[in-house]
Amino acid sequence: MTERNRVAHLLRRLTFGPTAAEVDAAVKVGFDATLRTLIRAPGPVSGPDLGAEPAGEPGDKRQAQQKQATAAIKWWLGQLAVGGAAEKLTFFWHGHWATSVQKVRSAPLMLGQLARFREYGFGDTGPLVRAMLRDPALILWLDGQKNTRKAPNENLARELMELFTLGIGAYTEADVKAGARVLTGWQVDRATAEASFVEKRHDKSGVTLLGKTGAFDVDDYADLLVNHPVHLPFLAHRLWIRYAAAVTPSAEALTRITAAGRNTTALLTALCSDPEFAATNGKLVKQPVEWLIGAVRQLGIAVPPQAMADLRSLGQIPLRPPSVGGWPVDVAWLTTSATVARLRAAQRLAAAAKTEVKDPEALADLLVVDGWSNRTLAVLRGVKDPTKLLALGLASPEYTVH
Repeated sequence: MTERNRVAHLLRRLTFGPTAAEVDAAVKVGFDATLRTLIRAPGPVSGPDLGAEPAGEPGDKRQAQQKQATAAIKWWLGQLAVGGAAEKLTFFWHGHWATSVQKVRSAPLMLGQLARFREYGFGDTGPLVRAMLRDPALILWLDGQKNTRKAPNENLARELMELFTLGIGAYTEADVKAGARVLTGWQVDRATAEASFVEKRHDKSGVTLLGKTGAFDVDDYADLLVNHPVHLPFLAHRLWIRYAAAVTPSAEALTRITAAGRNTTALLTALCSDPEFAATNGKLVKQPVEWLIGAVRQLGIAVPPQAMADLRSLGQIPLRPPSVGGWPVDVAWLTTSATVARLRAAQRLAAAAKTEVKDPEALADLLVVDGWSNRTLAVLRGVKDPTKLLALGLASPEYTVH
C-alpha cells in the first residue's frame, strides 16, 4: 500500500468521504499527523429552531411531531456533510445507542441526545454512560419512564448491558432485575426536555449487581459497567466493525487497541494505528448514509432534496434505526434492491454534480477510489457521457465497498 493509499484509507474510514484535495493535504503532512488532527471533540453545535413541543389534538400533535422530525433529520444530514470525523463519531454513537424518534416522538429530545454524544462521546466512557442513563430520549425509547418500584421495567437495564456496554454473556438475568431496580424513578418532562429523579418511585433496597452488593444509584451502576473487564474489549470490537472491517479483529489487535484505555479518541487512534488496520482496506461496505454523504462531499453539492427518499429506499434514515440493535453491517447493504436504489440515487447525484469527469482515471481521483477492477474498468471505458460515467462510478463495487 502506498502512502497515498494509506492516508486515503484512513480518511475514508474516519470521515464521510474525503475529497481529492483533502487527500492531497493529508499526504503532505503524513498519516500520523493526519490521524492526530482528525478526531477532535466538536464542541456545541447550533441545531435548528424546531419550536416548542407540539400540543393539541392527538392527530394534529402527531403530524406536527413528524414535521419536526423531518426538519431535524434534514438538518443533521447537512451537518454530517460538514462535520468531518467528529460528526462521523457522533453518527457511530447514534447507531450504538440506537434510539428512534418514531417511538420517542420528540425531535428536540433526539437532537439533545446527539448533543450528549458530542459532549461526552470523545473521552472516557464513564461520563458518557452516566449521561446516557439520564438521557430523556433513551429513557422514553426503552421504557424507563415506566420503571417504578411497584412495577419494575427491565428494558433499559437489559439493553444497557447487552447492547451498549458489556455484550451477551457478561451478565445474568439476576443482574437485569437488579439493574432495573437501580434505575427506578427516572421520569421525563417533555416540556423542559429533561429527566428527573422522583424518589418516591425509586426502589431504595440494596441489590447484588455484577458481583457487587449495595444500595446503588445510576452513577454507581455506570461505574460498575465501565469498570467491568469486558467493557473495553466490547467497545473496541464495536468500533472495529464500524471503522475497520465487519469481522472480529485478532486477539492480538484487540489487546493492542484496548491498551489505550477507556478514552474513545485514544481507542479509535489506536485502532487506526494498528498494523491490522491497513489490511482492512476494501473490506467494509458503506452504510447508506456514509455512501450518500460521501458522494455529496466529493461532488461538491448540497444534500439534495430527495436525500431522505433515497435513504428510505436504501434502508437507513438517521434518527430512525430499525431497532435498539441499530443498523446492520457489511453484506446486509448489498441486496439486489439496494443495488437498484443506489444506482437511481447515483444518477440523481451525478445530474446535480458541479464537475464533469471524462475518463475512469479522473473518476477514481474524484471519488478517492484506489483503483478499478478489470471488470469495472471495462464497463467505465465504454461510457462517453460524463454524467453516466459518474453515476456508474458512484454505484460501483469499488466505491460501495471501501
